[in-house]
Amino acid sequence: MSHGRGDELLADLSRSRGGALTRYAFLLTGDVGAAQDLVQDAFVKVFSRMRTGFVPDAAEAYVRQAILTIYIDGYRRRRGWEAVRHLMASRETATDPAPASADTIDLSTALRRLSPQERASVVLRFYADLTVPDIAAQMQLSPGTVKRYLSNAIHKLEGILGPMKDRQDDGAATVPVTTVHGRTERS
Repeated sequence: MSHGRGDELLADLSRSRGGALTRYAFLLTGDVGAAQDLVQDAFVKVFSRMRTGFVPDAAEAYVRQAILTIYIDGYRRRRGWEAVRHLMASRETATDPAPASADTIDLSTALRRLSPQERASVVLRFYADLTVPDIAAQMQLSPGTVKRYLSNAIHKLEGILGPMKDRQDDGAATVPVTTVHGRTERS
């Protein structure tokens, strides 16, 4: 693929699907700025290394996979840092004394309470509409591990948001995509 064609494809994808990709990244990160950075990093990763066999029609799929990979890799790096962070001197930080009320808890708040693996599993299952085997392939885990992450996440989410409707036998619930800032849009 020529350099000019790659730039054109990047611009088209950014314009037409940038919002949907940012919403996907937001569900993983829970922060708009971090989501935008994640999407930008994914675009750089995909379009700076276009190889033989790159299929322009699948560019969005490449970017979505890069978003997930970068998010999970970042979690692994942070987890490694957390293991030694206590060895560093730190300032005491004040926490917000105002507890969250039940009226203000929303999906994004609930998602922030999940571990990164649980959150990624939930986003891929309910936002990207992937099956457990597809999630396992994307996250490079066994299907049983994905089921455990989904089950744990659903129990945590139900504890925060209340019972989920339409529970299915696969251990996952079918819930409408409750979106951020009051929109119920699916990408």
